[in-house]
Amino acid sequence: MTEFAVECDNLVRTYRQGQVRALDGVSLRVPTGQVFGLLGPNGSGKTTIVRILSTILKPESGTATVLGHDVVKHPERVRRVIGLAGQYATVDESLTGFENLRMIGKLNHMENPVVVRRANELLEQFGLTDAANRPTKTYSGGMRRRLDLAAALVARPPLLFLDEPTTGLDPQSRQDLWTVIETLVEGGTTVLLTTQYLEEADRLASQLVVLDHGKVIAEGTPPELKAQLGTTILALTFANTTDAAKGVPLVADLSNVPPIVDGSNVELTVNSGPSTAIDALRRLDAAHIELAGLALREPSLDDVFLTLTGHKADDGSDLVAPTTSTKKGRA
Repeated sequence: MTEFAVECDNLVRTYRQGQVRALDGVSLRVPTGQVFGLLGPNGSGKTTIVRILSTILKPESGTATVLGHDVVKHPERVRRVIGLAGQYATVDESLTGFENLRMIGKLNHMENPVVVRRANELLEQFGLTDAANRPTKTYSGGMRRRLDLAAALVARPPLLFLDEPTTGLDPQSRQDLWTVIETLVEGGTTVLLTTQYLEEADRLASQLVVLDHGKVIAEGTPPELKAQLGTTILALTFANTTDAAKGVPLVADLSNVPPIVDGSNVELTVNSGPSTAIDALRRLDAAHIELAGLALREPSLDDVFLTLTGHKADDGSDLVAPTTSTKKGRA
């Protein structure tokens, strides 16, 4: 097995006659046998990368290989070694769960006894045995997502692309799917995961690339990215926005990173939490500004993303819809 399941160099892809650069020179390496996360908001380029790597789109420039196969020169070889589960479940609602998996097996030219055995294995693995003979239109959203993921695994691909697999799922269904993904990786599957859920990236990904507006803006393990900020987040809650506006200039120099201000809430990234908190309290007290609350906590990936991009992971603009829209476009 190769050291890297995916290698991309300087990928460029544009839309709207070149007006929108979905990918602007992206390079990345995906090690085999782990979950590699692409983190970013809608419009950051995550889905475009997946579509290029799965041979749905061609890059305008740059190169990409999947398990040693060039995605442009040998797309048919790439398709034989990958599984793909997109942002939305693509199962046939008129078929049962078993029939959906059997259809995928036949499309992969698998012999019928092998397909039947594999379908039953996956239905059991994904907790769908009891619903195997029910029409998929009767499935819940979480069940459909699990079936969609099972369909991507019928041919036992060594590399699996998961494009925002938990979008729209309730918390319990999301947790269940995370457990399934972890089990797959333990069995040797390499997973390239795109997500805008920071908790998901933190739990699943061994390595992360953070994308924004088609560019790689950071990469590393989740702990490495958090360590770039400092050791502690100092969260200050003022009585009102007026006090916050007066207090921010008094404490801003306690951090090497600009403070994050959200109404009457202010967060500072610091290296010595307790002593910095005492210093902040003294400064504010001298200015007769009282706090409604104070807390110290460890940095999260959300803090990383805010610092890197200036906005939260779910606040990014979409390529084909206004920022306020929840419609999924080309990302």
